Amino acid sequence: MIEPGLTGGRLDGIGVYTQALLQHLPQAGCDVAAYSYPRLRGDATAISVGQAMPQSFEAASLTDLLTPMANRVHMPADIFHATDYRIVRMDCPVVATLHDALPIKYPQWCSPGMRRAKNWMQQKAARKAQHVIAVSNFAIGELVECFGVDENRISVVPNGVDAAWLQAPDASAVAATLLENGLRAGYFLFVGTLQPRKNVERLLSAYLSLPDALRAERQLVIVGSAGWRCEELIARVKAAQQDGEQVVWLNRLTGADGLRHVYAGAGVFVFPSLYEGFGIPVVEAFASGVPVVASNSSSLPEVTRGAALDVDPGNTGDIAAAMQALARDDALRSRCIAAGRARAAQLTWHDTALQTAAVYRAVLSQ
Repeated sequence: MIEPGLTGGRLDGIGVYTQALLQHLPQAGCDVAAYSYPRLRGDATAISVGQAMPQSFEAASLTDLLTPMANRVHMPADIFHATDYRIVRMDCPVVATLHDALPIKYPQWCSPGMRRAKNWMQQKAARKAQHVIAVSNFAIGELVECFGVDENRISVVPNGVDAAWLQAPDASAVAATLLENGLRAGYFLFVGTLQPRKNVERLLSAYLSLPDALRAERQLVIVGSAGWRCEELIARVKAAQQDGEQVVWLNRLTGADGLRHVYAGAGVFVFPSLYEGFGIPVVEAFASGVPVVASNSSSLPEVTRGAALDVDPGNTGDIAAAMQALARDDALRSRCIAAGRARAAQLTWHDTALQTAAVYRAVLSQ
């Protein structure tokens, strides 16, 4: 049983993870039913995926607070998997995936309006779940430190990528997507929501510091929706565009394969994030045969395992030097592409589903 992590109808990282499990768990021998919490007010049937839970999350949480020893939500399931840490007391075992401890560990990188609620929900999930899934070994220490989770109740199951991404998409379809979005193959690419921890401002500064000839040759393409506290970044992007710089911001892509096509057209993928519980876009770039520049912080070295050029995300010069190296050194590019594809082959959603199913079985056998 999975409660999908969807935000405003748009798949975020948790949504991608949830969708992948819904798709691949049946192949791992699990009968899966998707459930979503209905809205507190309005149409109770207006849910994003699957069937409606018996109550809204707010109403069930209030019942939890007022009658902690009384009612439990009945779920017709052997086990319930909360993929976005919204948990209430249930009459079946609960597994929770806690992706990171960002709101409590680094509150400066989270919207104040959501910080307190997310902290409360994750702490609640850590207490109520019979078992916790972390998406990286890096995350274990933070879950223990910030939420007091018993390390013996944590299993690491890494995120992945669809195996289909390891096959090159149709070249004509890629060309059409690039043409539609005004892109020239070979660009520097970033994918992620525009928010402070993604460090896109330093990426933009690094790009603008590159030699004129290299900037004229290669665009900087930023793919991602506007997030919290990104107004200054957007203003800088627009100013660079007005100055004639080859900077493109795509806040939406059309077509189910649009993102995959944009990866396929990239020359270098740059992911200078200050903090990640995992970092799915890095694996997507690896699978797409794009050499990667990635931060040497948080979980990312664990994910890349030497297949990317690791850089200090706080050092704009380091980011720029790595971008230039992968744009100019063909031998280095080839090594990084080969290493990245090999790493992506180790991180498929099929394997994620198999390992997740193993966690379910271990919990049910206790």
